[in-house]
Amino acid sequence: MAMLLGKKVGMTQVYDEAGKLLPVTVIQAGPCVVTQVKTVETDGYNAVQLGYDDIKASRRKKPEIGHAAMAKTEPKRFVREMRLPDDAAMEYSPGDSITVSVFADVESVNVSGTSKGKGFAGVMKRHNFSGFPGSHGTERKHRAPGSISSFASNAGGGGGPKKGKRMAGHMGNRRVTTKGHSLVSIDEEKNLLVVNGAVPGPSGSYVIVSSSQKAQDK
Repeated sequence: MAMLLGKKVGMTQVYDEAGKLLPVTVIQAGPCVVTQVKTVETDGYNAVQLGYDDIKASRRKKPEIGHAAMAKTEPKRFVREMRLPDDAAMEYSPGDSITVSVFADVESVNVSGTSKGKGFAGVMKRHNFSGFPGSHGTERKHRAPGSISSFASNAGGGGGPKKGKRMAGHMGNRRVTTKGHSLVSIDEEKNLLVVNGAVPGPSGSYVIVSSSQKAQDK
């Protein structure tokens, strides 16, 4: 399984071989530095820790600076782990650089990121409720959620609504993974990935790109 950390550049359009116009997202993926290699013997599981995007040492705490120094690299803004199967971690060493070339033989990828925050939203925007009728006696209740019925009390678990009840609340700003993006092209010189469709988050946000086990159906 291949994985890279990167940053969403933005969206554009390209033509495929059949002349069809495709909406695509451009991702600045890597180069990522291996900041730590974890094994079953030392940490209880196999993983590779990757770091992306240099940051001034003055903006990181001393343990983070020392952790990066052990890999002979600068502190990173974005650090994540990639779990690996048995013995696969032995292929990496601290300080190794991983580029977009790891996706050379990959047809589709999954992209994880933080979705755009929408603030506090009502049920019509947040959950696509239809709302109350526009006439027939409805007065100042057009966008209200309506009765929450027995969900108002969670018997035996407190007086609040049951967990998962669709109500108004904070919308967005959550980790989202979109799967099966076709890999349109790779620019190894500029470390760019061009994937079909939209990926979570605004332009400039950090994302995690990993090879997809299931090809996109569309």
